[in-house]
Amino acid sequence: MLRIGWFATGRGQTSPKLLRAALEAIRGGLDAQIAFVFSNQEPGDSENGDRFFELVRAAGIPLITHSDVKFRRKVGGVIARKGEPLPAWRRDYDAAVADLLSTYDFDVGIMAGYLLILTEVMHARWPILNLHPALPDGPIGLWQDVIWHLIETRADESGVLTFLSTADLDRGPPISFCRYSLRGGEIDRLWAEQGERPLAELQAEGEASPLFAAIRQRGVARELPLVVETLRALATGRVRIDRNASGFRVVNTAGEALTALDLTPDVEAALRTW
Repeated sequence: MLRIGWFATGRGQTSPKLLRAALEAIRGGLDAQIAFVFSNQEPGDSENGDRFFELVRAAGIPLITHSDVKFRRKVGGVIARKGEPLPAWRRDYDAAVADLLSTYDFDVGIMAGYLLILTEVMHARWPILNLHPALPDGPIGLWQDVIWHLIETRADESGVLTFLSTADLDRGPPISFCRYSLRGGEIDRLWAEQGERPLAELQAEGEASPLFAAIRQRGVARELPLVVETLRALATGRVRIDRNASGFRVVNTAGEALTALDLTPDVEAALRTW
């Protein structure tokens, strides 16, 4: 049985959807168990967080919480800024989290709506999966940045990727991915309406841009099934995460290094039944 450590902040709408999808798959025969749910929020921090915690408790899953905000204030740390190295207190925070998790036995962790970047304190100790809305070697950064890049380059396709969390942000060893087209049907009309307008003009519309929203919808629709099918691939041994002297590596059933497992057919089949 695959034992999963689940990392989720719980502040948004994605966290409960991902957890429910995994629980439904387990009830449907996925040979896995969620060993715990960890959140960097604590009860009372947000209404969405509290609702997420209720879902965790109702499922009978151990819930572990430790507020990064309270930790930062306690040690007098500075707020982490985009594009800057993580402040030292973030490693101290992850060390405290690692202590909390040390009594739990789990094979793999997954960041499912977890809004902190992990430091080497965590990802050097356990294999922890992250989710990114692009193909392997595709654009990196926040999901908004990825979509604007796709629009700017008039990309024909995109995808969703799971990878091992490492210090190389969004570039850890890929585990699985799915791809989808950005052409065909209604989206062709949206590309045509965009014409040759400069990116800055499109960005002024923000996320309300119809093309932006259409690309986002195609990616989001595949995130949940990709997570579930990746866990299924790990549970059945179709893909494995091994550890050697240099760290974790992704291998196939024969123990050979695996570039990434293309789960596009599995994800598309799952979409038809959801």
